[in-house]
Amino acid sequence: MVGAFQGAGVVVTGAGGGIGAALARRFAAEGARVVVNDLDAERAKHIAEEVGGVAVPGDASAIVGDARDALGGTVDVYCANAGVAADGIQPGQPLDEKAWALSWDVNVMAHVRAAQELLPAWLERGSGRFVSTVSAAGLLTMIGAAPYAVTKHGALAFAEWLSLTYRHRGVKVHAICPQGVRTDMLAATGSAGDLVLQPTAIEPEAVADALLKGIEEDRFLILPHPEVAAYHQARAGDPDRWLTGMNRIQQQWEENR
Repeated sequence: MVGAFQGAGVVVTGAGGGIGAALARRFAAEGARVVVNDLDAERAKHIAEEVGGVAVPGDASAIVGDARDALGGTVDVYCANAGVAADGIQPGQPLDEKAWALSWDVNVMAHVRAAQELLPAWLERGSGRFVSTVSAAGLLTMIGAAPYAVTKHGALAFAEWLSLTYRHRGVKVHAICPQGVRTDMLAATGSAGDLVLQPTAIEPEAVADALLKGIEEDRFLILPHPEVAAYHQARAGDPDRWLTGMNRIQQQWEENR
């Protein structure tokens, strides 16, 4: 797809490293003008300089206006990639309300706020592309990480809603749902990630490749780990059997912690 996005204005949030940086590099290689967003201004600047883009650091929930200005007034592709992972609830321990609130804000509401700002211009001109980095946790679940699993389900639900509501008006939506990806976030998942995600983990560049292929094929659901499709079908076809299997993994994790 060399040159497929020549001149397009692309925004990637959470692009200071990991999947976001890989997306920024890939879109730049395709000829796009890339805005690199990250909370860490130095990391955003570093990746922007590498790809010949513009750094717009800050909260991913509030950068659409500045990103649009940096691109000369038009955003063609918005990659809602910024995300946070938080541990699950523990019996007898205080509920971490702040972790839940942050997870909702970054993993779901940042997508909602961005779409709210982007949609008027996209609908007026009849084109626009929204890319949501969801995770396989949004299709399945993840042991030991209730806020992450629940809010990633929310991110997928919002992406589905955007697609079904606006696809006939020219808005394209893609949901990327990888399992383990070798990033700082995977490293932070600890023993749960070691058990469930590390064995099949892929590089961030493979996620970027899968996205570009999915865009070329005009697919909503993009699975860098193809086996996730079978897991998703098994979950839908027999929820109790699937939950029993996941519970075995939970027990294995508890025994080995």
